[in-house]
Amino acid sequence: MFRKILIANRGEIACRVIKTARRMGIATVAVYSEADRDARHVELADEAVCIGPPPSRESYLRADRIIEACKATGAQAVHPGYGFLSENEAFARDLEAAGIVFIGPKAPSIAAMGDKIASKRLALDAKVNTIPGYTDVIADAAQAVKVARDVGYPVMIKASAGGGGKGLRVAHDDKEAREGFAACQAEAKASFGDDRVFIEKYIEEPRHIEIQVLGDAHGGIVYLWERECSIQRRHQKVIEEAPSPFLDEATRRAMGEQAVALARAVDYQSAGTVEFVVGRDRSFYFLEMNTRLQVEHPVTEEITGLDLVEQMIRVAAGEKLKFRQEDIGINGWSVETRVYAEDPYRSFLPSTGRLIRYWPSKEVRTNDLVVRVDDGVEDGGEVSMFYDPMIAKLITWAPTREQAIDAQVAALDQFVIDGINDNVDFLSALVQHPRFRKGDLATDFIADEYPEGFEGAPADKQLIEDLTAIAGMVSVITDDRAVEISDQLGERPHFPCERIVRIAGEEHKVRIKPYVGGTLAVTDDGDLVDIVGRWKPGQRLLSVVVDGRHRIVQVRRAGRNWELQTRGASHKVQVLSPHVANLAKHMIEKAPPDLSRLLLAPMPGLLTKLDVAVGDKVEPGQPVAVMEAMKMENILRAPKAATVKATPAKAGDSLAVDQVIVEFE
Repeated sequence: MFRKILIANRGEIACRVIKTARRMGIATVAVYSEADRDARHVELADEAVCIGPPPSRESYLRADRIIEACKATGAQAVHPGYGFLSENEAFARDLEAAGIVFIGPKAPSIAAMGDKIASKRLALDAKVNTIPGYTDVIADAAQAVKVARDVGYPVMIKASAGGGGKGLRVAHDDKEAREGFAACQAEAKASFGDDRVFIEKYIEEPRHIEIQVLGDAHGGIVYLWERECSIQRRHQKVIEEAPSPFLDEATRRAMGEQAVALARAVDYQSAGTVEFVVGRDRSFYFLEMNTRLQVEHPVTEEITGLDLVEQMIRVAAGEKLKFRQEDIGINGWSVETRVYAEDPYRSFLPSTGRLIRYWPSKEVRTNDLVVRVDDGVEDGGEVSMFYDPMIAKLITWAPTREQAIDAQVAALDQFVIDGINDNVDFLSALVQHPRFRKGDLATDFIADEYPEGFEGAPADKQLIEDLTAIAGMVSVITDDRAVEISDQLGERPHFPCERIVRIAGEEHKVRIKPYVGGTLAVTDDGDLVDIVGRWKPGQRLLSVVVDGRHRIVQVRRAGRNWELQTRGASHKVQVLSPHVANLAKHMIEKAPPDLSRLLLAPMPGLLTKLDVAVGDKVEPGQPVAVMEAMKMENILRAPKAATVKATPAKAGDSLAVDQVIVEFE
């Protein structure tokens, strides 16, 4: 077994590998860019080596510097995590040449499966079901249109070296095929240094289901069942679960056996994933093989009881697998949600900055429940514009799917993030959605269910009533505390225990009566409500029982108002005393400024392209500029027909949020 390994990655996955290595008694070396000098993975590792400036191409993608770090520290092996160099054949060969073990598959396996065109041909030879399409490289946009017509719309345009949702577009007509081909080529060239593109049939109402495989150097290969990864946004996975609620035993085994056949065809040695697209009739077709550890590997670990990082390390050290296919069962159900630094209320724009407050859900592990948080950040840490926007992965396990989903809802209610925007509300809304709970999933689920964007999970009448009472209670307790402040001028004010609460577009009268250990509340002269549990001013997480209903609510002060966050929505609440509420009706609302003549930067990032100049005329929806943030390109379009008056920003500028890019006449 290795004495010391280096983790050629950062963030959540680097911390994850360090955790297993430490349990196995293996020393660890972290590498970091200058932007990650104070990152958590650097703090956790036994040693750390700086390998370059913030951009990944100058640090985490520099194989030579990683090999130098191995030699300097005496690391015998390298775990690449996922992303960066994890599926780079040349990196695996360079490590081998330097006498360092790559904790992953052999270079020929990476090469065979990393090229999507070659891998499809290999799959055909291994008698694995494949999607109809054109597997040769496409030369230009004109050929892309011709091929798309021959295959039949809709088609999927994919970069041969792609992954992680990059270099991938769906086209429904000639125009989209031309634009999609150009976009895929450019994105693939920028992300992977390889602009080869191919086309295949797009399966409608598809599910994305993948099979985890594990092979050793002695001919042993097993599959560890499947993961359902159909909940995606822009081809990026958002929620994963194991097993799939859709597969029957026959399909599950057939997919597993085909995955093993493909792995055997390339002498696969390590953990890897064979991805399939599955139609509504349970027909399944090979998509690609990821020759690395997947982001969503924890759900497989929770239902099988196996540590996949440990297995990768043991296989790389030459050990045989200590189990056979018949030894691997499915125990319970596991769900994973990806917590990202993005704003779901503003079209999922990336968010960067300092984590002023980061309190992940408490980890739990019992016979009936697991709440697990895999993350790479901490309170006060920085979410950088240079890297992936993932903050954490929240994994729950329970004996049944319904219980695992319920555990997700409760845990997401307790996930506190301040300083940047996050997608916690969106994740909670998804796992509560009736269609999700029913298991009626497809890769276009989010596009179908949120065509106009996300505005928060709908709240039922009972929840609004409970939040109204809670808001009244919070206001009264806050005012009571203010009265206790000493040395105030004049007599201490008296605050009556009656409040006007404005929430969800409605106004309610609430009377509050605190008692030791709880609060009594009456809303709109209705029934008496008993709120068991206390709250103190400044307390962020409120956990109370309202007439027998357990409520976990995040309480924030928003200026003079309140924000109550729970069950997938952040509710803006105004609480006023009756006489102030009466006077407030006469206040004139301030008109918002007219921003229609400006194109503003929607998030911090790099302006990579400016498509207009002063005097140009633009049409509604016309591409005007391209911004890059967190490894994603965002096309900014003209809001209306206009003439360009000024371009204060230039290509190459680093922009702050709401900075003016273009001014129109």
